[in-house]
Amino acid sequence: MSLYPSLEDMKVDEMCRAHLSQIKLQNDQQSIAYPYPDFENTSMPVPANRALYPALGEYMGLELSEDVIAQNMPEYLQVAVRQEPIAPATQTGLIAPISGQSVGLQRAQVTHGIRPVVLCKDKDGKVGLRVKAINNGIFISVVVDRSPAALAGLRFGDQILQINDIDVAGFSMEKVHDMLKKSPVNGIKVVVRDRPFERTITLHKNSAGNLGFQFKNGRIVNIVKDSSATRNGVLTDHQLLEVDGQNVVGMKDKHIGDIIQKTGSVVTITVMPSFLYDHMIKKMAGSLLKDCMDHSLPTL
Repeated sequence: MSLYPSLEDMKVDEMCRAHLSQIKLQNDQQSIAYPYPDFENTSMPVPANRALYPALGEYMGLELSEDVIAQNMPEYLQVAVRQEPIAPATQTGLIAPISGQSVGLQRAQVTHGIRPVVLCKDKDGKVGLRVKAINNGIFISVVVDRSPAALAGLRFGDQILQINDIDVAGFSMEKVHDMLKKSPVNGIKVVVRDRPFERTITLHKNSAGNLGFQFKNGRIVNIVKDSSATRNGVLTDHQLLEVDGQNVVGMKDKHIGDIIQKTGSVVTITVMPSFLYDHMIKKMAGSLLKDCMDHSLPTL
């Protein structure tokens, strides 16, 4: 089964394949050099399967049972409760004739699982993040743009499980910050559980530079008919978390709009159901949004 980052990519791929079929027929099956890239054998990462979350159970004290998902995020119910095995992602290539050169598409990949990350410190001896202790778990509350943490793919809302092979469950925020301060400059090993029910959507700007959705306070409130947002499954009542892998949590709408405007013709957004996002913000406390914007605060 082929995978495409957007409907536009699928349509272009289909047209290219149909055109090549005609060329093959016209050349009587003679060997020719085809001007079409071999996207099926690309090394671009493929979105991992989303059937890992039945074992999640809870997140920041929020029960993520089938009933809770059905009541608040029904669009994710089938994904969340699937139990049948899925073929490994490495067996299928991601075909992206339009989006393949987008750096944002690769930066924004969501793994949906537990993953190891190796960090280093910058010239100021920092990795570029802050954490918060919630329900005996350690969660990332701030990731500084273009910091080592951001470049390693750490995101707001991710849960840190281990630092340098030490379980951090039950640790205080101060203790975790101290661990990071005392870590070596290079080779800081961190094990992270990704925030649940996030997804990436790749969109294409129209001739006017629009993607086809409107947002207020970072929340998607309207989808424009016959737009890339409509074609690629953008939903209302979802919160914008990242644009091309850049964290936009806590930013004002105008700032987010400026970031989108400055991107290229292909834009990958990372979103999460507003129900879950609102719970995260409540747990992170009211100072979180200020923290996200206030780069004068100390970061680790």
